[in-house]
Amino acid sequence: MKAVILAGGYGKRLRPLTDDKPKPLIEIAGKPILEWQILWLKSFGITSFIILAGYKKEVLVEWVTKNKARLGIECLFSMEEEPLGTGGAIHQVKSFLNEDFIAVNGDILTNLDIRELKQVDETAIASISLVPLRSPYGVVQTEGDKIIKFVEKPVLKDYWINAGVYFLKSSIFEYLPEKGDIERITFPTLAEKGLLRGKKFENVYWRSIDSVKDVEEASNEIPQVFNFE
Repeated sequence: MKAVILAGGYGKRLRPLTDDKPKPLIEIAGKPILEWQILWLKSFGITSFIILAGYKKEVLVEWVTKNKARLGIECLFSMEEEPLGTGGAIHQVKSFLNEDFIAVNGDILTNLDIRELKQVDETAIASISLVPLRSPYGVVQTEGDKIIKFVEKPVLKDYWINAGVYFLKSSIFEYLPEKGDIERITFPTLAEKGLLRGKKFENVYWRSIDSVKDVEEASNEIPQVFNFE
């Protein structure tokens, strides 16, 4: 099975860290986000990757070319000359994907088990990983007007968010736009047709790297989560 990594975004909110490199090459605990993702996917036997590059693509290609032998992977690149959106970027590599595959947003770190995602439902064309929403704020618990306690950034288990890891069947290409996002165009269409499933992952590590604060916090968390060599 191949994995597609969506690595074309600008990472504007992470400047100045992304002034000279794309977001997936930002280092977390001494390794780029992309390397953590490769090591995670390799732990499930995936060694063949297609990287969808856009912003600072030359820097990304140089890093992968230099490190792919060390990492023990095969890698193809698809270059965007203009932003295509997540759906358009995947659509562009249709000729290289005649089998089911995993697609991953290039700015997330997780240890979820992709084998569970694959096994959700044979009738579905796509399966989305879901994780519980963590409040960005601390919350205050009350009884009437009496404050009982403060809870720092609790996990809100009644609310689930898209974790940016997808199992996609090869028939997904019938629903992908040539330009546009898979999340805004393809997934709503599949949901209407009853062809989209979600797999809930409760007790996993997951973080999207969207700010400098995320980089700092993830750098402290990752060594306790991953043991990849």
